[in-house]
Amino acid sequence: KDDDDVHFEIDSLTGDLFLSKELDYETASHFLLQVLIKDYNNNPPQNNTILLSIDVEDQNDHSPYFQDDFVVIGIEENVPVGTLVYTFNAKDGDGSFLNSKVQYSLEMGNMGENPFLLHPSYGTLTTAFPLDREITRSVILTVSAADQAINLTDRRLDSLAAKIVILDINDNSPNFTSSPLSYVMEDVEVGFLVHRIIAKDPDEGRNGQVTYHILSGNENKAFVLDKITGLLTTAQLLDREIQERYSLTVMALDDGSPALSTTQVLTIIVLDVNDETPKFLKQLYETAVRENQDPGEFVIKVEAVDRDAGLNSLLRYEILPGTGYEKFKINSDSGELLTTASLDRETQEVFSIKGSPSRSSTAQLTLTVLDENDHNPLFAKTQYQISVTEDLEEGSAVLDLFASDKDDGLNGEVTYSLIDDTFGAFAIDSVTGSIVTTKALDRETKSQYTFRAVASDCSTHLPRSTTVSVVVHIDDVNDNDPVFLQNPIRAFVPAETHVNETVATVRAEDVDLGSNGAVVFSLMTVETVFQIDTKTGDIILQEPLASKDFSTQLLVTASDQGISRRTATAMVIIFTEEQEEEILFSHSLYEASVPENSAAGGH
Repeated sequence: KDDDDVHFEIDSLTGDLFLSKELDYETASHFLLQVLIKDYNNNPPQNNTILLSIDVEDQNDHSPYFQDDFVVIGIEENVPVGTLVYTFNAKDGDGSFLNSKVQYSLEMGNMGENPFLLHPSYGTLTTAFPLDREITRSVILTVSAADQAINLTDRRLDSLAAKIVILDINDNSPNFTSSPLSYVMEDVEVGFLVHRIIAKDPDEGRNGQVTYHILSGNENKAFVLDKITGLLTTAQLLDREIQERYSLTVMALDDGSPALSTTQVLTIIVLDVNDETPKFLKQLYETAVRENQDPGEFVIKVEAVDRDAGLNSLLRYEILPGTGYEKFKINSDSGELLTTASLDRETQEVFSIKGSPSRSSTAQLTLTVLDENDHNPLFAKTQYQISVTEDLEEGSAVLDLFASDKDDGLNGEVTYSLIDDTFGAFAIDSVTGSIVTTKALDRETKSQYTFRAVASDCSTHLPRSTTVSVVVHIDDVNDNDPVFLQNPIRAFVPAETHVNETVATVRAEDVDLGSNGAVVFSLMTVETVFQIDTKTGDIILQEPLASKDFSTQLLVTASDQGISRRTATAMVIIFTEEQEEEILFSHSLYEASVPENSAAGGH
């Protein structure tokens, strides 16, 4: 071979093999040599050949290297965490695995939190945190690539600088930095600069370019806004007395896509200039005051207004001379009018007074003297007696009372009330005087109610009242059934009883009145042996009894005489033989106490 390819020499005598040229693993990692052996001890000499395989071990003699020393990378600020930013790729000329295996590492060139993550094996740079260009515009990173030689001291590395530029996205709305409040005098000329609106947008380029617009509050076109400079000027003359405050809704709009905006309510206060005359709220005041009151009685408060503000609107009041004006005085600051003497309605009922604030406005006051509360409410009768049926529904009106009062105003306004116990049965409407039931009535429980009604005026000073008696009679309705005093009834009749003799008597009561409580009796089935007296309830034998062991059962009906009749039924047992069981009272003596004047039918 050529001398350039010869890497080994051999000592022909000793057989020692020597390097004749420096080895390079990356050029040739394996050699296969053919060694020729000649034995001169034999004649003729003998030759022998062997193959020698030589593996070259790699030495870490190459450093990793990047193609560039410096790279600039752009990434948008709105990308999600984990987004691939860049892939670094370093080469290593060593041949073996560990000597050429590259591991990547990352260092920040400036202080702060590192928003990126570098994969140590693949060299991929990804976002580790959300990016915000308005906080960090760019990041300088130093990326290192080191091989992984077994001996740490033999490891070699290379590095490059990477500048990550955070690209702007329109993710910020404009932010107002100017005051939301401004003042302007009402007499400024058209075109006067009122306010400069300023809004900042931290985005870049068109994303951060702001224009200004009035959305509302300028319907009368009082102001003009320059959309580029934000200068707000008057477009017409102002008048604080017509409008003293303007609330303009102003929008700051950036030029991004899509555009973002912010609104602000700008309040403009129009300051006063003394250009108005005081005016009374009324040209004519009318009021009244009671007679016979002590001096110092409050009459009325008159009020004038000056549309100016502050000191320009402070007023003082006075009374102009006129008939009877000496009986009054006015508080020069508040406008309160008071009497200086006791008034007598019979001497003078009406006063006409003129008042004036410190400038030229005047107003007329007409004062009427009022009567005192000197009349009682009056009913048409001194007593009312009415009758109502007991079946009235709750809330039914039974009587409408009315009382008149000759006084005026509250002195003549009448309200009504009840005194005495109505047992919860009646109430009165305090305004109309209508008396109504408040529960169901029951004549059998209470047949008459007597109570008093009061009519009172509404005077706030010593009110007056009148009382009238009301008697309510409760008329009966047929709402109770007859009740038998005994049921069933057992009657022993001797077999020899004569015809037309009374063998038993039934008794029934009805607590209703009149025909509603009148009871008549009848047998439910037709009988030939017995008949009953419809009024007395006597059961009378009509035919001789057929045998000595005769027995029967009669059904007796008790009916009242109301329009809608109500009935009850009882059983009468008639027999001729003595009962086997003796009927006995539970006591031999019964004692009871009955109060005098007890009502009939009481238990």
